[in-house]
Amino acid sequence: MCIAVFLWQSHPLYPFLLLLNRDEFYSRPTQPLAWWPGDRILGGRDGQAGGTWLASSRDGRVAFITNFRETEEHPNPKSRGELPSCFLESNKSPWEFAVELLKEADQYNGFNLILVDICSRTMVYVSNRPKKDNPSFSMVTPGIHVLTNASLDAAWPKGERLRHNFKELIDQYGESEFPIKEMVEKLMTNKIRDEESLLPGIHPPLREYPLSSIFVEADFPWGRYGTRSSSAFFVKSSGEASFYEKYLDDVDGKWKEKMMTYQINGA
Repeated sequence: MCIAVFLWQSHPLYPFLLLLNRDEFYSRPTQPLAWWPGDRILGGRDGQAGGTWLASSRDGRVAFITNFRETEEHPNPKSRGELPSCFLESNKSPWEFAVELLKEADQYNGFNLILVDICSRTMVYVSNRPKKDNPSFSMVTPGIHVLTNASLDAAWPKGERLRHNFKELIDQYGESEFPIKEMVEKLMTNKIRDEESLLPGIHPPLREYPLSSIFVEADFPWGRYGTRSSSAFFVKSSGEASFYEKYLDDVDGKWKEKMMTYQINGA
């Protein structure tokens, strides 16, 4: 399902700073953080459908996605994971890509998609499950934002916990450099779960309760499910991008980590 917290255009050293947990079935094959063939896209990759939950490019573009929790699903949907990679492979601006996406948004199950262009300081939020009937997109304002499995900045308890703890760390470090790995460990490994009265109530409590923590561990009748990776993507005002991923390895079931750094072209 995934959860993300990010800081956008409101810090003197970091114009963009993102932390994201990817939740998925343990049986689903996954490729860890790496440059994809062609050396244009950097990110983890879904070994089943070929898409991604978070990826970036050398020209300062970033995209990430979360599922929208709902009871009904499309009978024959397109893979939501293809949306971030399609944006990064295109030459469209976030706004242009969002306009085109809305024409076929009904072919996907519910999603929240964030499209970023660091160089033009543009960030767009796209969802095919807005409060009204029509898919929508909007510019994201500067500041701290949280994305769970509802609309951007929806006041889900797990999201509010993450927002509060994230802001505390931002205030603690001030204008100094942030320790990427330490922030991931402090913020994205939180296993506190909600009381039943605080659950969204979209699915039965037995299903929602294990999903109510920032770091998820769940044993469902249909398979083991949980947080498969915790990622951090930091961009400095100098144009240096750092992409960190702590991931559960498919082969030996152990937690491993990768850090990739590159200079954004044109930043």
